[in-house]
Amino acid sequence: MSGRTEERPGWDEYFMRLAELAATRSTCLRRQVGALLVADRRVLATGYNGPPRRLSHCREAGCLREDLQIPSGQRHEICRAIHAEQNAILQAAHHGVLVRRAALYSTHQPCAICAKLILNLDITRLVLRGDYPDELALDLLREGGFRQEEAGDFTVWTKK
Repeated sequence: MSGRTEERPGWDEYFMRLAELAATRSTCLRRQVGALLVADRRVLATGYNGPPRRLSHCREAGCLREDLQIPSGQRHEICRAIHAEQNAILQAAHHGVLVRRAALYSTHQPCAICAKLILNLDITRLVLRGDYPDELALDLLREGGFRQEEAGDFTVWTKK
């Protein structure tokens, strides 16, 4: 016997831990975010917030948003990074992986731009651990047919 005393994690906890691990790759100076696309209990793609390939990251180039004192949740286009959700979607597309009707696990609530992508991809479930100051994103998810519920350490959004 291994002497293991920790209880085996449930699926949501397991996938969230993987999203948290992905977030450790982030080079953002403000917020490290990780995301995972999952279908049938299988990881389809991962992502973290960071710059496009072969571009300097914020730890090297500095944070333009900090320099301009842009509040979190505003003016997303003024940033070197691609959001974690976007990177997971791009990784799936790059490798030809179908993500329709998948679940998305993220260490933070998506922004409005990511919420629009989620809606157009027909993602059916979101499992989120942290928040993000973007009320428009929540309004878009609700209008797009998602309903929110608290589930222990997570906020879960499911498509009606």
